[in-house]
Amino acid sequence: MKEKNGIPLNPPFFYGWIIVFLAAMSVFFSGPGQTYSISIFIDAYLKHFGWSSTLVSTMYLFATALAGFLLFIIGRLVDKYGQRSMTVMVALLLAVACIFNSFIMNPAMLFIGFFMLRLFGQGSMTLIPGTLIPQWFVGKRGRAMSFMAFGSFTSAAALPPLNAWLIDQLGWQLSWLLWAGLLLLIFVPLAFIFIRNKPEDVGLLPDNLSKKEVTEQAKEKSSIHEETWTVKEAMKTKEFWLLLFCVAVPSMVNTGIVFHFVPILGESGIERTQAAFILSIMAMVSFPITFLAGFIVERVKVNYILAVTFAGQIGIMFLLVATESYSAAVVFGVARGIVGGFEAISLGIVWPNYFGRYNIGSIKGVSSTIMVIGSAFGPLPFALAYDYFQSYQEIIYLMMIFPLVAMIFAVVSKKPVKNKDKIRSNAV
Repeated sequence: MKEKNGIPLNPPFFYGWIIVFLAAMSVFFSGPGQTYSISIFIDAYLKHFGWSSTLVSTMYLFATALAGFLLFIIGRLVDKYGQRSMTVMVALLLAVACIFNSFIMNPAMLFIGFFMLRLFGQGSMTLIPGTLIPQWFVGKRGRAMSFMAFGSFTSAAALPPLNAWLIDQLGWQLSWLLWAGLLLLIFVPLAFIFIRNKPEDVGLLPDNLSKKEVTEQAKEKSSIHEETWTVKEAMKTKEFWLLLFCVAVPSMVNTGIVFHFVPILGESGIERTQAAFILSIMAMVSFPITFLAGFIVERVKVNYILAVTFAGQIGIMFLLVATESYSAAVVFGVARGIVGGFEAISLGIVWPNYFGRYNIGSIKGVSSTIMVIGSAFGPLPFALAYDYFQSYQEIIYLMMIFPLVAMIFAVVSKKPVKNKDKIRSNAV
């Protein structure tokens, strides 16, 4: 394929939208490493090997935590080698992880399999596209992130029932091999051919601006002229640490709920297939909400939107406790989808908005590390609480404390401003 101006296609629209499509594909193909996908395989493991739920949850916790601690390295490698090379490499390693998981025979292999899936799937395949979009979009960053989120919610809606069907038809071993094949045959070639790290590499500018528009907007101190922060500089601000807590909370709480979602709804007499459908409802509702959130976040300060999402998180947890019928569970699924749509966009856009795009890989690498570690510690408290109370209601009430604190942190986390004498604008 002959390239023109450094890009393989010369579409009649901004090439950045092709990048958005590939970023959405990356997030979609992170699915094999996401909790909503793995949870279906866990049920198959329990039946096939006779392992206890506590054993599997413990392996999941430590494997996910270890993966989280290593994610900051992925972020630094993204800044060093670029999103294109790292996307291809990580997708190849995720395919290897899927192949490995098809041969699991004992708890040690289960731990290694979980570790690879979480590091290369949930962590890296969402981290990298989250750093790619901010390179191509600044003024239109919100709407671009909302389109990227389509991949996330499509994956969350499709994979639980799809994996259940594949396991029923092919068995869990062949199902893992199928995912490896899809990664190798579809995503890896597309990523290698079409991804470009940033518009400047191919003679373009973010948001498809012309040089004249850049000059005009520079006078207004807007658009692509952002303050450039290094990781060390960002870590010296209180906002950085407050936002890290805000990242950890939904990751921990949501993972804990999703991991135990079937038994939580089972307390109200809701069957497994109905619970799986509720998970799909969440994703289907979240998708259109992200478009609304994407436009709103371009006009409203992102920390205020974050605060509202945490208030919504508390509300839906009350709904979950009160759920006693399938219709009530549907209401919960719709409400969770609305909150999830705003949550995904605001958490994705806050880092480049606050700290610029130049070192976004390293900065989001730290964020992703905290996100994955938070998700590691989500399932186990729910399991321990159930063993003690024989119910999930108590742990859900207790977990409400975390979004309440995060809501306060979000409100006080204003966009940091550098010392004017040290500002280095990332001008084009």
